[in-house]
Amino acid sequence: MSAAPAISPSELHEAAKVSKAWPFEEARKIVARLEKGKETSPTVLFETGYGPSGLPHIGTFGEVARTTMVRHAFERLMPGVPTRLLCFSDDMDGLRKVPTNVPNQEMLAGYINKPLTEVPDPFGTHTSFGAHNNARLRAFLDSYGFEYEFASSTDYYKSGRFDEMLLKVLAKFDEIMEIMLPSLREERQQSYSPILPVSPLTGHVLLVPLVGRDVEKGTVSYVEPGTNETVEVPVTGGHCKLQWKADWAMRWAALGVDYEMAGKDLIDSVKLASRICRALGKAPPEGFNYELFLDEEGKKISKSKGNGLSIEDWLRYASPESLQYFMFQSPRAGKRLYFDVIPRNVDEYLSALAAFPAQDARERLNNAAFHIHHGEPPVEDLPISFSLLLNLVSASHSDDRDVLWGFIRNYAPEATPESHPRLDQLVGYAINYYNDFVKPAKKYRAPTDMERAALADLAAKLSAADAGESAEELQNIVYEVGKAHPFEKLRDWFKTLYEVLLGEEQGPRFGTFVKLYGVAETVTLINRALAGEDLSQA
Repeated sequence: MSAAPAISPSELHEAAKVSKAWPFEEARKIVARLEKGKETSPTVLFETGYGPSGLPHIGTFGEVARTTMVRHAFERLMPGVPTRLLCFSDDMDGLRKVPTNVPNQEMLAGYINKPLTEVPDPFGTHTSFGAHNNARLRAFLDSYGFEYEFASSTDYYKSGRFDEMLLKVLAKFDEIMEIMLPSLREERQQSYSPILPVSPLTGHVLLVPLVGRDVEKGTVSYVEPGTNETVEVPVTGGHCKLQWKADWAMRWAALGVDYEMAGKDLIDSVKLASRICRALGKAPPEGFNYELFLDEEGKKISKSKGNGLSIEDWLRYASPESLQYFMFQSPRAGKRLYFDVIPRNVDEYLSALAAFPAQDARERLNNAAFHIHHGEPPVEDLPISFSLLLNLVSASHSDDRDVLWGFIRNYAPEATPESHPRLDQLVGYAINYYNDFVKPAKKYRAPTDMERAALADLAAKLSAADAGESAEELQNIVYEVGKAHPFEKLRDWFKTLYEVLLGEEQGPRFGTFVKLYGVAETVTLINRALAGEDLSQA
């Protein structure tokens, strides 16, 4: 590994001022906001929002991870300026539909329109469904080590934290309606109200029109469904809840939020909420719109549907840092978030770590590892990639760590689980990923006559090779054998190796695989294929 160049803090600071890495581009918007004159506290407040109507998913984590990257970029640009990250749960929202990925769905159906913190926990582990989902999110964020403060909408409404701004919403009701009504369908316009009463009779968060407003008393009136009685309730103290766009804007204004990002599907909502925030006398936060994550079929990931990957899914097959790497890459570009993206992201993250020490200031600030590890990534340069480990597990048909480490030492004699704990961790991930995804999809095929001749030639050449041949020298042998046989394109030769010997359409640099798996073992594998044996069996 190249020696790390000495880079001073001042050099990094100057590089950060012009860095094209997106967290620094976002952070400079907050710097400009401060320079214009901040209206609230000297602390810069970052916020992420979470709707706990379903179980937390990777998109939720992604918003916290990306916001944290912007926060730390800002701290590099403005050292000494205090910052906070508030993870806000909209847990006072009414349950509008039953999620399809939770137990006791019939029970939940009886609590439609109740605030999520008033809906029983279908898992039976917490005081409410909202509390359960909040705990799931916090447990992961805590386990990863994010620095954040958690906030509950229910707590803020009921404690009076929002009362002053809720009264201002009531006073600005007509102006807010003028902002919102043009965005609604005609039939929705007839019943829309930015203020939603919480029924004293049923506890439901009601989607009903208001029949009266009293700014002086701080109350609104509505007709109670089912009784036709006119009911007057305060807008304060948790007796009302705002519609979500107005709620978003009110929260920005009440808390003085400086930065919040949102999905591309919310571009129009951000514009509306920003106008409402200004109507309440406050500047809306800075932010940007990221592209949505898509599932295996190219559909938007949904908390209530539970499609796509869960946080737990990713962490069965790869490290949290590799997930952070996925989040860092091109946030404005749409990306499939499914199991097959994991190996590439693991290897690209490891490559970023390995490259970091030799990079200059500009390159480091553009490196995902800088943003994942807050400027201080660990020194790592693993001898074997995750993809290669998957092929090793595949060819050896072994999920025994000791057996796999025996192969690894063929390739890197100095490596041990103790000296390379991250590599040992990767071995475990590779075993899980192989058993769950690679093994069920493997499709071996028999070689053609021409391919048989080439494979026999390769086996002979490898058998005659010196035991200490390097991976590059072994790759040259494979390459020369392919050139000596009438493959239309050389990549067809390598495709033959992958399909016949590994049961996959693509694979590793084959010389590296031979060095790792072992020359004698590879020759045996080729001979088994030529003998027509079932290579799916050990």
